[in-house]
Amino acid sequence: MPPIASTVRRTALLITGLVLLTACGGGGSTSDGPARESSADGFPVTLENCGRTVTVDAAPQHAVSLNQGSTEILLSLGLADRLAGTATWTDPVMKGLEKDEAAVPRIAENQPSSEKVLAEEPDFVSASFESTLGKGGVASRDQFEKLGVPTYLSPTDCAGKDNAGSSDGSRTAPLTMDGVYGEVRDLAKVFGVPERGEKLISSLRERIDEATAEVDASDATLLYWFANAEAPYLAGCCGAPGIITEELGAKNVFDDTHEEWPQINWETVADRDPDVLVIGDLTRKSQTAESAKKKIEFLESNPATKNLDAVRHKRYVLLSGQAMNPTIRTVEGVERVAAGLRSFGLAG
Repeated sequence: MPPIASTVRRTALLITGLVLLTACGGGGSTSDGPARESSADGFPVTLENCGRTVTVDAAPQHAVSLNQGSTEILLSLGLADRLAGTATWTDPVMKGLEKDEAAVPRIAENQPSSEKVLAEEPDFVSASFESTLGKGGVASRDQFEKLGVPTYLSPTDCAGKDNAGSSDGSRTAPLTMDGVYGEVRDLAKVFGVPERGEKLISSLRERIDEATAEVDASDATLLYWFANAEAPYLAGCCGAPGIITEELGAKNVFDDTHEEWPQINWETVADRDPDVLVIGDLTRKSQTAESAKKKIEFLESNPATKNLDAVRHKRYVLLSGQAMNPTIRTVEGVERVAAGLRSFGLAG
């Protein structure tokens, strides 16, 4: 640990450098490639990540994860002691990780300032979404990397996805769990624990196999509601809800849109009348109707929704926000929706 005065000077220099670089652009494109390793201990590690080459000379010891999904992967890999901070949470931490999560400083509940991140003197920064490491986000990848801080963006938010349009982007190709597994594998290599990564991936695969065994939901139609009551964010065809729907053989009533989370009016929802409503149960407070309780109160009182078949029969499946995003908790989404379909008699 450097002396306090030295730390203050270094932090000031980093922040000053970031200010001077604010005109630099950032963001990645949509291609990922295999990792290449050299030397006896596996370092340096070089990854092709979202259109750029990232090299990590040594396993990070003081990393910052800027989104909950990325953080939960690192905690699941047993890396709490290597995290200097986390940020941007929508839900309580995944079960089983509570003790590890409590040991990691939370820089901000939502998106932190670049100054707060740099004050932690990170040696590596990871994020789940391009918007976090792009225009309007914490800072661009170029800005961090020109200050000597390697960055990593989840391939689930760039491969087969166009983020140039709406804030949530659109999918040019359906997302699969292979994208999530690729993120696990990449981060495990960066931190020098590849065996832990493979063990975690095997566990996730086994859980999906168990959840989907003998499930045939081909006659069931689903709608996924993430947030907002007035102009609801509902899942399009091909993001994490698409993984859940595909694994169970069901149908998303809005599978005709490739937008990640299009805002669709309730009258259109009523016209499509889904069998089951998959509802995000969020703890954040940035939109209206974040919690499942608030969403259900709205559904059962709003004239456009109270007569939906799913509402009249209370066919609700509650998911964390992280289960509805492309994360390791998408597996939790498969499990819970499968269990819900069984309980409603819609799983074959």
